[in-house]
Amino acid sequence: MAGNSSNISKPSYFYSIVSITLVLFIIGLLGITLIQIRLLSAHFKENIEITLIVSDKAAQTDIDKMTAAIGSKNYVKSIDFVSKEEAAEVFQKKNNENFEDILGYNPLFSSFNLKLHANYTNTDSLDFIITELESNKFITESFYQASLIDVINENSNKIGLILGILSLIFFVVAFTLIDNTIKLAMYSNRFLIKSMQLVGATRSFITKPFTQQAVYNGIISGMLASVLLVLLLLFAQQNVPELSALFDIFTFLMLCIALIITGIIISWWSTKSSVTKYLQMHLDELY
Repeated sequence: MAGNSSNISKPSYFYSIVSITLVLFIIGLLGITLIQIRLLSAHFKENIEITLIVSDKAAQTDIDKMTAAIGSKNYVKSIDFVSKEEAAEVFQKKNNENFEDILGYNPLFSSFNLKLHANYTNTDSLDFIITELESNKFITESFYQASLIDVINENSNKIGLILGILSLIFFVVAFTLIDNTIKLAMYSNRFLIKSMQLVGATRSFITKPFTQQAVYNGIISGMLASVLLVLLLLFAQQNVPELSALFDIFTFLMLCIALIITGIIISWWSTKSSVTKYLQMHLDELY
């Protein structure tokens, strides 16, 4: 009887695995898109500079203390001090003008240029951070592109919401497709299931080999979908090398694990419900 089950099931399971793999691959593709948008948004946020103007009254020891104190803040990703002399040199190179020749003095100020971690680059957090930084008596002013931050946050939220809704809709569609695929595969085994029941096999005894096979199929499908995603990412990075900077191996591994778990759960549930359905049917209803 086990041999008959194997012979009947293999073709159905093969097509089932292929179908589930393709659906999981598309889900994974959507997941990668969401991840890339999040990483791209974080990349933009972490490259926005906050400029803190330093008073001319600050001595070098004061600047060193401020550098250490500000740099130790958990929201600061990087800090760079630019003296007024360095600022003048940069201005002169860009504009080919010398302050000393025109004004007789250097009107620029020394400054700290900060870059924050993405989680803190939003309006509410920045208001608190700027207030804290400006409480230092040697910090006279601060500048940052508030409008750019608002645009990045607004657009990333809108795109995230749209893709989130699409993900939910597609997951429901994918669940339905996988469920129907498995039920179609189990349809070819309906007489075998009923025969085992008629000869006295218990429900758990009949269901167990099918659900075990469903778990294996879910694992295989999830792994195959993950391999396809890896190949796609490698191809994309070879053609667009800049994408490598937005690749997070840990997040990608979590996505692959999620795909495998999704494949297992849907495959197991659909198989179990199908077997239960045929066990509850009368023999003449199977035709």
